[in-house]
Amino acid sequence: MNTSQVQSARGERTGGHIDVETRGPVLIATLDGGPHALFDVSMARELKELVDRADRDPDVRAVVFTGAHPDRFLSHADVSWLQEGGVGFPPITTGVARLVSRLATAINKTPVINTIAHKTRLKTLLQLDNVHSTFLKMNASGTIFIAALNGSALAIGAEFAWACDLRIMADGDHVIGLTEVLLALTPGGGGSQRLPRLIGMQPTLSAVLEGKPFTAAEASAAGAVDEVVAQSEVVERAVAKAQYLSLRSKGSLGAIKRSIYFGSSLPLKDGLLLEHSEFLVRDQQQEAQQLMLGYIAATDTTGELPLLDSETYAQALRVGHIGNLATSASPR
Repeated sequence: MNTSQVQSARGERTGGHIDVETRGPVLIATLDGGPHALFDVSMARELKELVDRADRDPDVRAVVFTGAHPDRFLSHADVSWLQEGGVGFPPITTGVARLVSRLATAINKTPVINTIAHKTRLKTLLQLDNVHSTFLKMNASGTIFIAALNGSALAIGAEFAWACDLRIMADGDHVIGLTEVLLALTPGGGGSQRLPRLIGMQPTLSAVLEGKPFTAAEASAAGAVDEVVAQSEVVERAVAKAQYLSLRSKGSLGAIKRSIYFGSSLPLKDGLLLEHSEFLVRDQQQEAQQLMLGYIAATDTTGELPLLDSETYAQALRVGHIGNLATSASPR
């Protein structure tokens, strides 16, 4: 099954697209950015549609992204897209740019104004804001997103991978990193914010100032990717990990992700409030109530806490929950 594709008058694809294969609760999304493996506005649009679908469909539990190019996940953004978006504006300060960026976010939330604004010079700014919104939705969603890095990922390619929950990278002559400084730019897809949260501020600063990417081994050692495996095993390893995590409650996974992604960078008191709020919502769900009652009953019956029994714990990790779910409904 394919996502919608941008087509020319001759029926040929123009621009990047995403091919989607369904494998049980996991979607395998192959990013096809053409011969150079570029991320462009067409791919950005299809990515938003895919993330929206995965977030709202209870049967979709995880999405694995990989590249169509034999040695590239995503090279970087289509530079002509970015270059054209910066033409025709007067010089502005960072403060003004911040206000404009906030305006773009507001416009994108207002359909009528959004349609009109996309016909103006603000178009590229609005498109880039949508990319940020899509990445943030991935972070807030109960769906698990895994980057199966079959090859190199630079700039937005790396930022895409770091917006995912896990990253499994191919061993070999592949790199991942932020190279924007070499075009007199700065990271614009979230890399300057997400990478420090993965590996720390100083290692990020050193790498981004130079514009030098990490090899697979360096990325693994630093924590910029989670695993490095043979290139032929990348997708299957990512799918296996996705299937394993997808056994857990989608509602709980979303609450955990929001607490960590958005709460851990807040002042402690605010982060605790966010965590508490997410916990209270989950605590009243039928799914959690049922499992907790089963846990209490098992403790009363055996005289031991199930999570302190090694075999019971190992089984819970395998199936994604402890105890039995009496209802046939899938976890929310």
